[in-house]
Amino acid sequence: MTDSGPSESEPEAGELVRPYVITRGRSVPTDTEFSLVTLVTTATDQQQRPRRLSPEEQQVLEMCSNGYLSVAEVAAHSKLLLGVVKVLLSSLAEGGYLVIRTPVPPARLADRNLLQEVLDGLRTLSG
Repeated sequence: MTDSGPSESEPEAGELVRPYVITRGRSVPTDTEFSLVTLVTTATDQQQRPRRLSPEEQQVLEMCSNGYLSVAEVAAHSKLLLGVVKVLLSSLAEGGYLVIRTPVPPARLADRNLLQEVLDGLRTLSG
C-alpha cells in the first residue's frame, strides 16, 4: 500500500507557496543589504502611510512603530522566514514607510607603534 501524502523530507506545497504569495513574488534588491542587526523603524511622516498593505506588511509596520527593531527581531516576532521579512522591509523602505539604520562598521584597531609613542610622550611630560 502506498502513501499518497508528502514524506517527512518533502515540504508541503503550502510551505513553499506561502512565502512567494506573501512577498508577491518579489526578491530582495541587491542594492539594499539587510543584515540581522540592521535597525528599522517607521517613518515619522504620517502622510507617507500606505493605503493598502498586506496583513504581513501591516504587522511589520505596527511592530516597528514603537522604536527601532533589528531585522532579526522583526523576523522572530512576526514568525516569518528571514528572507520574507527582508523582502517586506525592502519594499516598505522603498516606499518611504521605514527608516533604516545600517550597522556601524567596526573601528580599525589603532597602530600599536603610534600608541606606544603617545604613551612615551606622556611619560616624558609627566616625569
